[in-house]
This record gives sequence, structure tokens and C-alpha cells, in this order.
Amino acid sequence: MARTPSTMLELGTPAPHFALPDPASGKIVSIDEFAGRPLVVAFICNHCPYVKHIITQFTSVARRYQERGIAFVAINSNDVRHYPDDSPDKMVEFSRQHGFAFHYIFDELQSAAKAYRAACTPDIYLFDATHHLVYRGQFDGARPHNETPVTGLDLTNAIDSLLSGLSITLEQKPSLGCNIKWLPGNEPDYFG
Repeated sequence: MARTPSTMLELGTPAPHFALPDPASGKIVSIDEFAGRPLVVAFICNHCPYVKHIITQFTSVARRYQERGIAFVAINSNDVRHYPDDSPDKMVEFSRQHGFAFHYIFDELQSAAKAYRAACTPDIYLFDATHHLVYRGQFDGARPHNETPVTGLDLTNAIDSLLSGLSITLEQKPSLGCNIKWLPGNEPDYFG
């Protein structure tokens, strides 16, 4: 597993548009569905050990904050030809297995990943109600094979601050995970 940090998109950036299929429902899910609501966008996949390490707690956090008006959406941007465990059918299985109460959408052409400058799984973004970026980075400090408990503390502290009208700390730590599996010849230029 290649340990890749997130690129830390500039705070204040407007959320890039997406309209992508949800394999579970067969519907196209657009960012427009979340207008006027704070939004968490998480780039994940099915096979990544970093995602598997946090997914139970991430799902719990999503459920808890959706009840408070925060929208969540997960995006899989991996090359499924070379990584068939991330295929749309497997996405449906993964979302059902973990009880997702949010859309898990498929970015086949990787346009959303590029627009968000996503680099790894998980790569997490929090946008305010006007869809401007207020937090990006790690879910928490837990990683496979470290002793840090999976709590979601970094993300939940940011969401709590947003909901309370408080300033969100600018000390935000990059996420760390498996690199997004880019289509051959499609690797973005933001890696230098």
C-alpha cells in the first residue's frame, strides 16, 4: 500500500461540481442536491486498508451528523479495470455491508478526483452551507497498524465548530492513505 498524503486544497475553495452515478440506486447524484447544506465529500474505495480501518466509525459519524443537517457523499474514483474490487457492483456490496446512509458514487473518468485535487483514500473535505471549503484532511490520526483509536475527532471537531458558528482551526493535518488508482495516462499534474 502506497502511503500518499492529501494535497490540502486551499481553504475557501468553492466545491467543484459533480454529477455522478450511484450504483446502488442507478440515479445520477449531483452536488446541486445538497445546496444550502454543509457537505462532507469523502473520496474512498472498497479495497483500501486505510478506508477499511475507519469505515465503521466514518459511517457512524455520517449518520449522527446527517441528523443535524450535514450532507455526506462518498466518491470512488479508482480505475476499476485494474482494481476490480472497486467496481460499481462491489461498491453496492461495500455500502450495504457497512450500512451507508449516504450516496456512494462512481467517478469513472476521475474528473471529480481531479477537480478536488484528491490524492488518496480516504481524502475528506468539509464545505460550509455555501459550499466553500472549511476543512480538508484526515478523519483522525488512526492508521492501520498504529495504536490510535478510530474516533473521527479531526472531522467531528471541524463539523462541531461549523455548526456552532466558531472558527475552524487552521491546523489541519493531511489525510494519509492509498493513492487513487489513476487510469493509465490520466495521473493529474498536481503531484509536481
